Amino acid sequence: MPDRMPSRPPGSEAAADTGSAAAGGPGPRERSRPGRFGRWRRRTRVARVLSVGTTVLAAALLLAALLLPDQRDRLTPSAFLRLPAEAVLLTALPLTLPRWARRVAAVVTGLLVGLLALLKCLDMVFHTVLFRPFDPVLDWGLLENAADYVRDTSGRTAELLAVAGAVLLAVAVPALTTASALRVTSLTARHRGRAVRASLALGTAWITCVTLGLRGGGEPLAAAVDADLLGARVPQVRASLADARLFRRLAAHDAFAHTPPDRLLTGLRGKDVLFTFVESYGRSAVEDPALAPRIGTVLKESTGALRAAGFTARSGWLRSPVTGGGSWLAHSTFLSGLWISNQQRFRTLTSSDRATLTGSFRRTGAWRTVGIVPGVRGAWPEGGFFGLDHVYDAAHLGYRGPGFGWSQVPDQYTLEAFRRREFGRRGRGPLMAEIVLTSSHHPWAPVPRPVGWTELGDGSVFHRVEREGKDEKEVWRSARSVRAEYRGAVEYALRSLFGFLLRYGDDRTVLVFLGDHQPVPVVTAGSPRRDVPVTVVARDPEVLERISGWGWTAGLKPAADAPVWAMDTFRDRFLTAYGP
Repeated sequence: MPDRMPSRPPGSEAAADTGSAAAGGPGPRERSRPGRFGRWRRRTRVARVLSVGTTVLAAALLLAALLLPDQRDRLTPSAFLRLPAEAVLLTALPLTLPRWARRVAAVVTGLLVGLLALLKCLDMVFHTVLFRPFDPVLDWGLLENAADYVRDTSGRTAELLAVAGAVLLAVAVPALTTASALRVTSLTARHRGRAVRASLALGTAWITCVTLGLRGGGEPLAAAVDADLLGARVPQVRASLADARLFRRLAAHDAFAHTPPDRLLTGLRGKDVLFTFVESYGRSAVEDPALAPRIGTVLKESTGALRAAGFTARSGWLRSPVTGGGSWLAHSTFLSGLWISNQQRFRTLTSSDRATLTGSFRRTGAWRTVGIVPGVRGAWPEGGFFGLDHVYDAAHLGYRGPGFGWSQVPDQYTLEAFRRREFGRRGRGPLMAEIVLTSSHHPWAPVPRPVGWTELGDGSVFHRVEREGKDEKEVWRSARSVRAEYRGAVEYALRSLFGFLLRYGDDRTVLVFLGDHQPVPVVTAGSPRRDVPVTVVARDPEVLERISGWGWTAGLKPAADAPVWAMDTFRDRFLTAYGP
């Protein structure tokens, strides 16, 4: 036998394959088709699954955007277990339109749903911080202030990341909701019969829930979140658009615009008058059961100490135009006698020639007027408008210590720097100062503590104090912790102020101190009250005798039933009381 099989002649394999094909057997191409057909079926199955999954995600995204609440405390699972009326309309409307109109309607609807979702996100932030919704006409300038706050508390990198994230969100949300609306609309058009039945079922379910008043998790099962939001926004937008005209009319009336300088503030001639704002010192600080006992102790003890030093005090309430933030709006309301509740009014005010409380002191020529504003870290042209001869901002107080959250200069050092540069100067004349104390500014992490007045130096002593404090993450783990640190910050601010007055005040000193606004809602437990304490302290009994008719409470703590005035009325009352 041969040792191997003979080789097949050339072409024999092709011939054999051809013969097989001719005989009805599969050739090489036919034998490969089942494999390719199987892969095609697998690809088709995967594509179908992806298509269904994409459609489900699109519908879920639209539903979530429609049901998204506008307040963070309403952001619960039950909020998304409802049937929005807008979803019923989104399902039914494409069935009544031709193809081209259907696509246009889908794009418009998707964009609108996305923009409303962004508006609700802004509302959540504003409700959390300012206890009010976002104003789409007047509040855009506050977004820049928010970016500045992130930079001041967390650094430039955090600010850039926050801005980039906000821009990405603003672009991505409308894009995704528009794509989702197109996807869902296309599906309903392809499956018209099923879409009609689904629309009828959803509409019937929605009407039934409304008729029977069915609720789940405390919320109505039938919702119209975006429709309600738009309904509430229309009058707000209309009022905001008309606000500029209204404010111009209000600002045109100024009872003291033409008062001769020699008839202004005659009852305070020769006095040093210190208008001092205590950041976030609101009514909750002296009345909330979780805050008031310790802060009340500080006020009671300091009332006794000041009385022993010859000082007397009277206290009342002012209603601030803001809550949670916007200190500059409260400051300008107090000083101008106009209700400054938004950035548009602030810009209009500071570009006018309105007479301010501080500017009135300057007009008399009897006082040197200065501003101590450690929260200002750059140019502040508004200082001239408020009638200040000289402004000491954060860079001009000589502080070399660490920052404390947003507050860069501890209150005790701020007051000591004021004494060194102005109050304690030999041979000076009467002084009027606007002083802003910032240690009780959000986020209250870390909170400074008092040190000996002789130890203050250039502020380096506060490095040790800062290391002993808590960081922001630790403080903001719970509402209880936030409230405790806020309480400690207000205690520190008040002790610093009263310590300064006891140490350096004399017969010429008149102190007017007040809060600018209530703290954020997590501290006030959602209280809608905007009241802040206001107090006048002096040794000269004639100073307080002039305001005896105000009905204020004796001491540093206003009684619960003490008068509550709108903050914009203080300027005229004060100028009247201390006029001729």
